[in-house]
Amino acid sequence: MARLQPINFDTYQPLREAVCETLRDAIRRGILEPGERLMEVQLAEELGISRTPVREAIRKLEQEGYVIMMPRRGTYVSDVSVGDVKEIFEIRSALESLAAGLAARRIEPEELATLQDLLAEIEGCIAKNDMEKIVETDIKFHGLLYQVSRNDRLVAIISNLKEQLARFRTLSMSYPGRLQETLEEHSEMVEAIANGDVSAARDAAEHHMERAEKTLLKAMRKAKKN
Repeated sequence: MARLQPINFDTYQPLREAVCETLRDAIRRGILEPGERLMEVQLAEELGISRTPVREAIRKLEQEGYVIMMPRRGTYVSDVSVGDVKEIFEIRSALESLAAGLAARRIEPEELATLQDLLAEIEGCIAKNDMEKIVETDIKFHGLLYQVSRNDRLVAIISNLKEQLARFRTLSMSYPGRLQETLEEHSEMVEAIANGDVSAARDAAEHHMERAEKTLLKAMRKAKKN
């Protein structure tokens, strides 16, 4: 039985990107499970396309850490271990701190206003317990934070690291008490950036990453027990 919906050819996205987005979303949602082998022919049939864009999408997903290509054994959905999480957060903590510090130096008034609006939007979504909107707005918040660092290479590296743990975003945010903690941590970062306080912005970002890591590890342990 097919688990994936055929690709919508009405989209303006390049076909490879549309396939990549579909497969990425399926992995995040657990439709394609960790350790599962990905067969190009089967995926192409389910998506209603040829094998070439599937092959291209899989290569991109390998770069993002979603899949592992093993010589003579095939391609598999990657599993993320506790060790992987710790390594990723170790790097992200340093880079997020750098990004926040640069943002405190370089953010423009209209960008700061947008960042504050997104923070208020997240707070409103939390009050409504709209998890889908919370995740969507949180992505926009961090995206803008990276953008105002004015360092394209930094943005690219952080984005890649975030993608490697994106499938766990809802799991982490759903952990009891985490949403309110996240809001407070975001508020600390925005306040420091608004004040142009580079040191405080960096410290707030490091604290945010430390709390995010601890919560995700607890959520992963809890999920495995269930």
